[in-house]
Amino acid sequence: MTDRKDELAANLAKVERRIADACAAAGRPREDVTLIVVTKTYPASDVRILAELGVRHVAENRDQDAAPKAAACADLPLTWHFVGQLQTNKVRSVAGYADFVQSVDRSKLVTALSKEAVRAGRELGCLLQVALDAGESERGERGGVAPGGIEELADLVAGARGLRLDGLMTVAPLTGEYAGREQAAFERLMDLSTDLRRSHPAATMVSAGMSADLEHAVAAGATHVRVGSAVLGVRPRLG
Repeated sequence: MTDRKDELAANLAKVERRIADACAAAGRPREDVTLIVVTKTYPASDVRILAELGVRHVAENRDQDAAPKAAACADLPLTWHFVGQLQTNKVRSVAGYADFVQSVDRSKLVTALSKEAVRAGRELGCLLQVALDAGESERGERGGVAPGGIEELADLVAGARGLRLDGLMTVAPLTGEYAGREQAAFERLMDLSTDLRRSHPAATMVSAGMSADLEHAVAAGATHVRVGSAVLGVRPRLG
């Protein structure tokens, strides 16, 4: 376990340096950007090591993996983010452990999250996942609401019991006008965030950027970056 802790500590230090350098280049204080470590496919033992190393925000994208891991780490001072496409039949489980759901992209999901948050006696922070590969009123290939649908969905979240509208999230698109243009994509998300905050001033979170493109996200103004493989390593393929 010591070898794994040393490995994670070294990787974490490299990522922290990348974030610090990106903040310096953008003229932003380091504390402006929160690191979320995406622990999907990795065991609870790694989450425990990360907590020992000072990580406070972790993310998962599959409830069947996240629920038992969150339960096994319930004693740790962690904030859990759900970042994957969320089916309504998984909402009750997710509402039991997630502090933030970053993939809110349709009204049916808002209704289900509200119901289960109230049932659990919890308040869930919600980020609208924005699809920058979609038309103004379509859905993206990997989920997400089109830019033209943000206002209506935001109002729905803001008015829902048990939910709190905290901001926007995106994944750099693989198709469409922003494919291969991460900086432009994240700048577009920041413009949409500015628009959102005119009617919802408290929705200040902007979650963008992963292992390969976190510098672009920081430069654009993201408040949270979601980093997995750069911290935990690339898992060998099975088989």
